[in-house]
Amino acid sequence: MTFLQALTLAALLFSATAHAEVVVRDDTGVTVRLPTPARRIVSLAPHATELLFAAGAGGRLVGAVEYSDYPEAAQRVPRVGGYSNPDLERIVALKPDLVLVWQSGNAAATVNRLQALGLTVYQSQPDRLEDIPASIEKLGRLAGSGAVAGRAAADFRQRLVALHKQYSPRPTVAMFYQAWHQPLLTVGGSQIISDVIRLCGGENIFAGLAAKAPSVSVEAVLAADPEAIVASGMGHDTPIGLDDWRKWTRMKAVARDNLFPISADLMQRPTPRLLDGAEQLCRHLETARGRR
Repeated sequence: MTFLQALTLAALLFSATAHAEVVVRDDTGVTVRLPTPARRIVSLAPHATELLFAAGAGGRLVGAVEYSDYPEAAQRVPRVGGYSNPDLERIVALKPDLVLVWQSGNAAATVNRLQALGLTVYQSQPDRLEDIPASIEKLGRLAGSGAVAGRAAADFRQRLVALHKQYSPRPTVAMFYQAWHQPLLTVGGSQIISDVIRLCGGENIFAGLAAKAPSVSVEAVLAADPEAIVASGMGHDTPIGLDDWRKWTRMKAVARDNLFPISADLMQRPTPRLLDGAEQLCRHLETARGRR
């Protein structure tokens, strides 16, 4: 084969790859098709924005909702409202090839309206830790950044395996996760935070609840008598309501001083940073084991 023939073949292969149809299945099982990798993407959830950057495709974002603040480059993406009230006119004006939505966070009416307007929608709903690297890989395929996405997914899986080996065999710690203080909110068994708790050798005292973010009573927490309470807070501040538990001195978590703060950004977004939150939670539960 001559140099010219090889160059021509390479050009043909590149053209075929660049124009090949992209087909993936989203987290709701719906098949998403694009004639070519997306070049203009709008994200309607902060975690989806972060996942897209992890997949090496943050440069494709032309619009994102409020609180899409990580990584730093995400803060410079034009805003299209909030996840609960996105500006549909602004979204349409951006002429996106693909719109990323949050299956349990964006209203079904919003998703239906986007589809009625002829926009291609990908619904994201990572409910288990293994879903995060899979989501990164899918977004990489959709945006044509598969190589970067593949490396990010592999790194996540490697960290996950290491944490599992270190903490999953440890003695179980029954714990209460406080997602919010008024109303008192926690996480059910199908929420990804429950998966993190299991990874750390913990037991979510409300894992039997079907709702992802159920409201519970103080009395129900006291009846369960958790060994540890972990509450989300911004940055390193003590979350509001965490110290309120100290008046219940007979509860194991209080008697043993096992009241732990944890960053909401690290625990409540299903992104690669969730493993940073997992490391914090695992250390807290290890502290609780040492206080028995």
